[in-house]
Amino acid sequence: MSTRTTDATAPPLPQPDSLTRPFWEACRRRALEVQACEACDHLFLPFGPRCPRCWSSRLAVRSASGEGRVYTFGIYRRTYHPAIPAPYVVALVELSEGPRLISNIVGCAPENVQIGMAVRVRFTDVGESTLPRFEPA
Repeated sequence: MSTRTTDATAPPLPQPDSLTRPFWEACRRRALEVQACEACDHLFLPFGPRCPRCWSSRLAVRSASGEGRVYTFGIYRRTYHPAIPAPYVVALVELSEGPRLISNIVGCAPENVQIGMAVRVRFTDVGESTLPRFEPA
């Protein structure tokens, strides 16, 4: 049972664990990192204990460029949390290096987001966390 109290108006934020902490620490440094399999060279997100392609546990971390394209997206026109007013875009961004990351598209009207649109990471500090969001490139 958690004894942590939360403010109902505070945005939901990442809760890093031993596997995801390196990703979130990199975000705090304004760096985007992906996990790399040393056995088959597969790059992936989210961080995990084994390569999803070959199941090797020989893993490393690599820097990503932060460049990518919108793979798919949805526009949320209803506010589900008071700290995240609608409309907003939730997108699956395919990084130039290959891994895909769920994030938000910011810096443009939701109606201007398109599949295939070139984007780049823009880090946003929210409370104690730094979130990787994407803006048009």
